[in-house]
Amino acid sequence: MTGGSGQLGSEVVSAFAGHRVVAPDQADFDLASRDSVLQGITSMAPDVVVHAAAWTDVDGCELDPDRAFLVNALGTRHVAEAARIVGARVVYVSTDYVFPGDSGRPYDEWDATGPISVYGRSKLGGEHELDPGSTIVRTSWVCGRHGRNFVKTMLRAASAPPPEGLAVVDDQHGCPTFADDLATAVARLTVARLPGVFHVTNEGRTTWFEFARDIIAAAGGDPDVVRPIATADLRPARPAPRPAWSVLDNAALRLAGLPLLPHYRESLDRLVAELTGRRAATAAPAAP
Repeated sequence: MTGGSGQLGSEVVSAFAGHRVVAPDQADFDLASRDSVLQGITSMAPDVVVHAAAWTDVDGCELDPDRAFLVNALGTRHVAEAARIVGARVVYVSTDYVFPGDSGRPYDEWDATGPISVYGRSKLGGEHELDPGSTIVRTSWVCGRHGRNFVKTMLRAASAPPPEGLAVVDDQHGCPTFADDLATAVARLTVARLPGVFHVTNEGRTTWFEFARDIIAAAGGDPDVVRPIATADLRPARPAPRPAWSVLDNAALRLAGLPLLPHYRESLDRLVAELTGRRAATAAPAAP
């Protein structure tokens, strides 16, 4: 797989326990280099390539579009070419950023795309490089035990909040996804050899503001330390536009009778307990 040492990749490796998994280091597998990708994949000759590596710095992509497309789009072309040579299937991890964010209802797998950022356009470019029969897993707001993510940022910030409180945007809507839950679904889709597009997020939708409150409450803190602001009021302003509405409907999983991921609050309690050493709270009933 690619990106095996990343936030999701580390969990995917664990989810494939019992299978032989090869996850080369980024230094040995440069997506920007066709020769590196072809040599790496053809020498391993895998049955499946789980392509989880990407440049996910949304603002960085906006400021350097060439690098974004080189890694996320052309790099995926290299992966698809190498997989074609050895007869491997590709399972590609994509993003909610392929949508414009103006729907007002959850996006399903058959909705038209229309990214508004370079990152979203580059990841959609990667989708377009795949052969028929590949699997595309779109997800959103990923967090987990490994790497940098919003849960860790909020826990750290809440330990010494500024007098004016923690300002978090309340006009961006989405679905948190926990890396270990996502990895389990990726492994299930991979082993079952299911082709096509699948949206995979934890159940439940929220805003970054409400999610921040949930995180701090799960850690036993005061959620009122978080105050809502509009995206337009962020200072400094972010280079890349964010979709105001990126709620994904896991329709393909549901209609195929496949297991859905737990409600995000259940998985959040588990993650916060692990990160802080607290006992996980009993999950409250999910809000409708």
